[in-house]
Amino acid sequence: MKPLIYEKIESLYTEMVETRRYFHMHPELSHQEVHTPEFIAQQLESMGIEVRRGVGGRGVVGYIRGSLPGKTVAFRADFDALPITDQKEAAYKSTVPGVMHACGHDGHTAGLLGFAKAMAEFKDQLPGTIVLIHQFGEEVAPGGAQAMIADGCLEGVDSVYGAHLQSKMESGKVFVRDGFLQASEDTVKIIVRGYGTHGAEPHTGVDPILAASHIMIALQSIVSRNADPLKELVVSIGKFHAGDADNAIPSEAVLEGTIRVFDPELRKMATERGKSDC
Repeated sequence: MKPLIYEKIESLYTEMVETRRYFHMHPELSHQEVHTPEFIAQQLESMGIEVRRGVGGRGVVGYIRGSLPGKTVAFRADFDALPITDQKEAAYKSTVPGVMHACGHDGHTAGLLGFAKAMAEFKDQLPGTIVLIHQFGEEVAPGGAQAMIADGCLEGVDSVYGAHLQSKMESGKVFVRDGFLQASEDTVKIIVRGYGTHGAEPHTGVDPILAASHIMIALQSIVSRNADPLKELVVSIGKFHAGDADNAIPSEAVLEGTIRVFDPELRKMATERGKSDC
């Protein structure tokens, strides 16, 4: 026989799906979240859960205080969306042009709210305290985590758990591993300035697109020629913007990307090489 808490969580599946789809339809960008944190706070309060609003700026923290002595354990989910256009056709597609939950944060938040509802019902049997951390601004640096920690969201917490949806994993299974599971992230932004001119007279200007293209290719040598091949490192340029006309050489080109790595020393090397290669 399954424990009652498991049965309760399973009974909330449909509700969690509906909540997730609501978030998916109403996404908000990092550090611009207004309605999402208020919705979360109202949901927690409707469960009889103590709530702190505006933690670190836009974060929400809930507290389920058990009737029995025990440790304080935190569970964390993020709720910001990305500046990406939702191109799918579904009843729950994003209603905000150019913004969507493309990284699963809607699912993270819906799952934590479902967990909160189940645990609140069993708080008379709960040892210790559960802290529900709903983080804003995860997708951009500096993220909301540091501000929320500075505002005390981890005070008295003995351990903290987080989860991340992964669409490439088989449904119904959970993946864990020792040590780091998610890599660190550093943002790369390189501005190449040249001298604009007409495309028919390239010799009269300085082409930043050509220079930026060579820089982008050179950046790949950080992984292939500077990093230990047995250690994980990714350097990816995801944005390359220059000019607005097909017959003009612009005066500026901008590259933006990301560095993902587990090893602290490798992280330091990658960021330093990225600067020196430019």
